Amino acid sequence: MTDQGLVRRSAEELAASIASGEVSAVEVTQAHLERIAAVDAEPGVHAFLHVDQDGALSAAAAVDAKRAAGEPLGPLAGVPLALKDVITTADMPTTAGSRILEGWQPPYDATVTAKLRDAGIVILGKTNLDEFAMGSSTENSAFGPTRNPWDLNRIPGGSGGGSAASLAAFEAPLAIGTDTGGSIRQPAAVTGTVGVKPTYGGVSRYGLIACASSLDQAGPCARTVMDAALLHSVIAGHDPLDSTSIDEAVPDVVAAARQGAHGDLAGLRVGVVKELGGDGYQAGVEARFAEAVELLGKLGAEVVEVSCPNFTYALPAYYLIMPSEVSSNLARFDAMRFGLRVGDDGSRGAEEVMNITRGVGFGAEAKRRIILGTYALSSGYYDAYYGQAQKVRTLVSRDFEAAFAKVDVLVSPTTPTTAFPIGEKVDDPLAMYTNDLCTIPSNLAGNASASFPCGLADEDGLPVGLHVMAPVLGDHRLYRVGAALEQALVSEWGGYLLNKAPELEERR
Repeated sequence: MTDQGLVRRSAEELAASIASGEVSAVEVTQAHLERIAAVDAEPGVHAFLHVDQDGALSAAAAVDAKRAAGEPLGPLAGVPLALKDVITTADMPTTAGSRILEGWQPPYDATVTAKLRDAGIVILGKTNLDEFAMGSSTENSAFGPTRNPWDLNRIPGGSGGGSAASLAAFEAPLAIGTDTGGSIRQPAAVTGTVGVKPTYGGVSRYGLIACASSLDQAGPCARTVMDAALLHSVIAGHDPLDSTSIDEAVPDVVAAARQGAHGDLAGLRVGVVKELGGDGYQAGVEARFAEAVELLGKLGAEVVEVSCPNFTYALPAYYLIMPSEVSSNLARFDAMRFGLRVGDDGSRGAEEVMNITRGVGFGAEAKRRIILGTYALSSGYYDAYYGQAQKVRTLVSRDFEAAFAKVDVLVSPTTPTTAFPIGEKVDDPLAMYTNDLCTIPSNLAGNASASFPCGLADEDGLPVGLHVMAPVLGDHRLYRVGAALEQALVSEWGGYLLNKAPELEERR
């Protein structure tokens, strides 16, 4: 088997080949490391901030030794993975895409990291992101933008553009992202990959560098629905180290994906959200969305329109709540305890050193959100801004509750447009924020949601995502719908959507 063949196989296929001895975990890991070396450096994708070649090969060798000794392997043992650089790793730097943490190596692994290691998954390295996961394009990274493998002049989404791009560029078959307002799902949509935001509290946040603690959620990213389900089952579950972790049984997402792959959605009620579409949505996005909804009906689902009127106010409410939490969380980066320290020449006091360091260490978007959040929380404005936004959050949650009393899942486009050119919106924060119109409601309410590829827009030939939303702890419903859609479209397209992407080498 060629290296090219290895990097194009699914995680499920790779795990089976490693378990059977057809190929070694070291060979699989080496093939992906070579792929990263070939396509990631400038002027390429720039999905990774750090590649841990020695660590990855050592982890792969341990899996091979375990197999040789006849020990049982986990369902993803030996499969390589790209880890978003906002999740702590004791053996690699964790920068959160910010100069203020450049070179910082945490003293501990996040729970997600520990679960990946325990499952025998090989961590290739850490992926690029908007600084502290604040952005929709990965242009806010202090270490330069990631580029969309479909078109290197376009954004890969954000904040987890590095994780999604690594999948679309065949640098890794699996990735971990985090989602505060759409940072898993929006990159998945614009790169033609699968991204899932689990129910809030369904995956531990211990060791996830906080952006907005009531919104952040780690989740699986992959090229196929089954791969995402397998990864979800590895990282999910209660964690006593995380006070927001749900002490409930994890839904059987793998079984749901297998059920959906049979292509039968009979009895499933699908609600099309009336408020998520229309003005401002690209024609090609709406066309592919309509076709995907029609296909769900053909697979046996009952499709109805559902109104969620308070979704209209979710975006402004989010951009008050999230910056307010950012203002609090980022106060810990004070140049005193860890990370960057500038101006400490003995002539300045701690407060002055702190001000200089934060001015140098934080980028423009991080500063914008800190200032906005501090203002929203300030005396005399708290009730008018933050308090009102929290009331809207409650109304959004009630809209979901009312909708899920009528239907099993809700659907919308994942993003209003396909991937836009790098630099087009970087100086217009309000235009950038509208990329999250469809994804933000699920973060405010804490319910599960996902993006699945549903075709290419006619205008530019770029990927479009179908956004599926399920109730709290209804994560399995996402996988049933996603797998059914995937199987139907694979049959129609003659393969996966990513097979239609032009080769990176053709566009250099």
